[in-house]
Amino acid sequence: MNVGISVPLPAYLVDVGFMARKAEELGFESFFCAEHPFIPVHSKSRFPGSEDGVIPEAYSHFVDPFVALARASGTTSRIKLGTGIVLVPERHPLLLAKEVSTLDLFSGGRFLFGIGAGWLREETQIMGGDFDHRWTQTRESVLAMKELWTKPEAEFHGKYYDFPPVRSYPKPMQKPHPPVLLGGGAKKVLERVVAWGDGWLPNRVTPDQLRESRATLDRLAKDAGRDPSSITITVHGQPADRDLIRRLHDAGANRVLVRPPAVKTIAEMGTELTKIADAVLR
Repeated sequence: MNVGISVPLPAYLVDVGFMARKAEELGFESFFCAEHPFIPVHSKSRFPGSEDGVIPEAYSHFVDPFVALARASGTTSRIKLGTGIVLVPERHPLLLAKEVSTLDLFSGGRFLFGIGAGWLREETQIMGGDFDHRWTQTRESVLAMKELWTKPEAEFHGKYYDFPPVRSYPKPMQKPHPPVLLGGGAKKVLERVVAWGDGWLPNRVTPDQLRESRATLDRLAKDAGRDPSSITITVHGQPADRDLIRRLHDAGANRVLVRPPAVKTIAEMGTELTKIADAVLR
């Protein structure tokens, strides 16, 4: 089974370089880091991960995922490195494409580009994104980045992003580009994955729901002339439950990500990662 580790919150208490190296040593397949650049003090948006909709205090304690994964890349050699997720409408594709390709090149082609459109309206709007059409904006950004990743001279002319012919280097090591994994459970997410993505990254899904979604994804891929096996599913934010992880894999997941508890020292994190490995990998 492919099992990965995601960085807990607060995300800066323990060196991510140590976390990634220890995860690699223990046999984990991947290492993921999420982002929120900031959290507005005043917000009417409901947090989708709790019944009361209140944004957890921990949501103010993310790190920049590209800086963190660059650090992780420098301490490892095999483990895959992923964003889970990057908020695409809050970053310009000309800069984001370079961050992705540089990390993929320097890591030896180990990057997985997990993306999302965001749920926090006030955050998206402060960063200049179009919240009501955020997936349309995200799609346009990804299409622009694909041009930048694959062509020696790229241009793009869309509603949100418009630039003349430019040269953007380095190109990513993975060809044509790192896998683009669409996060979340939006109504049309599976259609979007097939149309312009390479995988799905849900974080609130049961094995039964996953099995149904895998069947839908396979059908949509076949109808679009794509090989269903080329489209992956990465299930995010699961407990260290070996039976659950196995059932998720049996239902169609290609990898499952476990989030360790937040601790304050390297020694404590090493112990927690070892416990998880003993529970799900041995």
